[in-house]
Amino acid sequence: MKTVAFIGLGNMGGPMAANLVKANYVVKGFDLSEQAKEQARKDGIEVVDNVDEAVAASDAIITMLPAGKHLLSVYEVTLKAAKPGSLFIDCSTVDVDSSRTAHDAAEKAGMLSLDAPVSGGVGGATAGTLTFMAGGTKEAFDKAHELLDVMGGKIVHCGGAGNGQAAKICNNMILGISMIASSEAFNLAEKLGLDHQALFDVASTSSGQCWSINTYCPVPGPVPTSPANNDYAPGFAAALMLKDLKLSQDAAKSAGVSTPLGSHAEELYQSFNDAGGSGIDFSGIINHLKGSK
Repeated sequence: MKTVAFIGLGNMGGPMAANLVKANYVVKGFDLSEQAKEQARKDGIEVVDNVDEAVAASDAIITMLPAGKHLLSVYEVTLKAAKPGSLFIDCSTVDVDSSRTAHDAAEKAGMLSLDAPVSGGVGGATAGTLTFMAGGTKEAFDKAHELLDVMGGKIVHCGGAGNGQAAKICNNMILGISMIASSEAFNLAEKLGLDHQALFDVASTSSGQCWSINTYCPVPGPVPTSPANNDYAPGFAAALMLKDLKLSQDAAKSAGVSTPLGSHAEELYQSFNDAGGSGIDFSGIINHLKGSK
């Protein structure tokens, strides 16, 4: 499997495709953005003018797209153009229903398919250390493993079709909630006269520890690599967190599950985005919460 079509060469897809090139795969890429295509060419990707051209010559087709409607639209074209038995890997973060619809379409067309959304942000995409959460058959997972291994540091088979998406939105619902909790705690500590470093030293080594504190602390100082030390430049933008929280709540409604904290987290991130925070790192919600009543 040495020729790969990569559709969606943006902030995440571009670096992922570039890592495949570094691993000696021939990557035929497609994107609508001229800026993305220009960078892709610099990274050694063979940029093509249409999706059909990329897919017809490839053994595997990887997509990294904004939403379920884009995924289904692309699959409508690519499933017809692909060689019989080709492997389809969708790394987008989309709703579970759209993902399962895409799997069904791929199966009917005689293709192998995997939903494999990622965690790790642009930094992980560039470094090739992403976590892949994969849903699909064992045959598809086994065939995809060599490609995912180039782009990621951890690959988890979460079960059947759509289960990768389910794992992603559940994980990010936890992340959104925990970042709000961490932010509230640091804001409260500040008002009570407790130093940020002191709270970090306690919480990061006791029962309050979580990724939102230990790795991505929302206040400047304790974790030098966190966005808080870079004016909240986005590693994972608030707009993307809001998207994932909306997906989690759509899934919760569809499944009939109560997620009151997830629902409130969505409301708070909606408020943060509406106030101009969409392009800021999601941990920047700490400053938005300071102004909340």
